[in-house]
Amino acid sequence: MTVAVVIVAAGRGRRLGAEIPKQYIPLGPACSLRRVAELFLSVDAVQWIVPVIHPDDQSLCARASDGLHDPRMLPAVHGAETRALSVRCGLEALAAHDPEHVLIHDAARPFLPRAVIFDVIDALQHSTGVCAALPVVDALWTSRDGAARAAVPREGIWRAQTPQAFSFASILNAHRNHDGSATDDVAVAMQAGLNVTFVKGSERNYKITTADDLERATRDAEAQDAADVRAHRR
Repeated sequence: MTVAVVIVAAGRGRRLGAEIPKQYIPLGPACSLRRVAELFLSVDAVQWIVPVIHPDDQSLCARASDGLHDPRMLPAVHGAETRALSVRCGLEALAAHDPEHVLIHDAARPFLPRAVIFDVIDALQHSTGVCAALPVVDALWTSRDGAARAAVPREGIWRAQTPQAFSFASILNAHRNHDGSATDDVAVAMQAGLNVTFVKGSERNYKITTADDLERATRDAEAQDAADVRAHRR
């Protein structure tokens, strides 16, 4: 099995309101994009990794990638106007390598557990599409003007995360025939008639979106780096 990874890093992160896109904000000694790249480089099953970035972020990406000399790390490619179109740019960059499978992961999810990566890759042996996700456990309600209106059944409702992984040829073809409006790759796959199954994600695999998320990520990065130092000293 040959596995490639597309790291989606072309977003602007406007909801965070920071001076630079969130994937480049330092979390200790390394930004989120760097942490995600190092994570996937630590997985032997991964043969190629391509970051998809905004054209204005070339210098930020170069700094984030400084010192990553692993040949599996391919040059970053520029994204497009929407997330789906940016993913397609990453897939097209991988086409010459013709991987069997591809994992698509958000650069703003830097604490993805390795166990989830392995579970997603394992599930690809039985499905054309796999999505890390968590079942919804809280009560769900609709509202109007801030007032509760009606309860919504939560059975069978999942919170999608990334990585979302697919047969490479299938998802590339799906993106080539999609208008680029989908908010994630499961939607692209489903529109193309692909089967997608869920595997259990992790609460640690949250996406940095708000200022509160960034504060949490800073703390989690400090804890992770300290744990890595202790492990190295043993």
